[in-house]
Amino acid sequence: MKYLSSELLKYKRTFMGKLIIFIPVFFAVYALVVSIIMKNPLAEANHNASTSWTSLLALTFNWWPFVFLPLGYALFAVLVAAQEKKAGNYRALRAHDVSPVMLWINKIAGMAVYGLLSTFVLMAVTSIVGLVTADGGFPIAKIVAGSMVCWLTSLSLIPIQFLAATCGGTFLSMGLGLVGMLAGVVAAAKNFWIAIPWSWATRLMCPIIGINPNGMVLTAGDSLLDASVIPIGMIVSLIAFIVLTLITSIWFAGKEIK
Repeated sequence: MKYLSSELLKYKRTFMGKLIIFIPVFFAVYALVVSIIMKNPLAEANHNASTSWTSLLALTFNWWPFVFLPLGYALFAVLVAAQEKKAGNYRALRAHDVSPVMLWINKIAGMAVYGLLSTFVLMAVTSIVGLVTADGGFPIAKIVAGSMVCWLTSLSLIPIQFLAATCGGTFLSMGLGLVGMLAGVVAAAKNFWIAIPWSWATRLMCPIIGINPNGMVLTAGDSLLDASVIPIGMIVSLIAFIVLTLITSIWFAGKEIK
């Protein structure tokens, strides 16, 4: 916890700290503006729910896992890697009696904590925007479930993106994030979605929020509403996160610091 606290302190008053507030606020406001412009057509297939809430949640939880999770973590990884490179490329840290494996794991953990904080901001902003502008019951369960599942199933992207940023810098990390974003939305509605980490959050939003990866509201009886994928996706994502973190930390421990 001491090393994790130290890691989180590094992000304080930096651009990384601002990202966790700005991005979820942007997505919630964007969803509101688009739902007003479109006059809520996304809710036409669901007459039992509030039109405004349906549109707001569909847009928010379609774009959040599609754009922010792959590109946001790619950018976050670039900033963290650049910060360490500027500070001496880990030479000062490796000079202390600290395991390189633990150094890497705490980097991953720090990014995961910041991702969780950003998730809390998303929940708060989406709730406030909806309560002020939307009619009908407050779907707090959907907001919490959608937000937390997005965070949990995106954890495996952190070690992948951080490895890419450490090895190849901005170009590799952002390029991988862009490719992952496109591959994820394509694979989300396919049978092989489980093989693409970037598709996990998008796929699980189908039964939780009731939206298709293409952004449209799902109708009753659609196979994408099958909730059995939720525990499968969550378990696989946690295992992948742990395995990828350990593998990349072992790589870092054996990496020569220049």
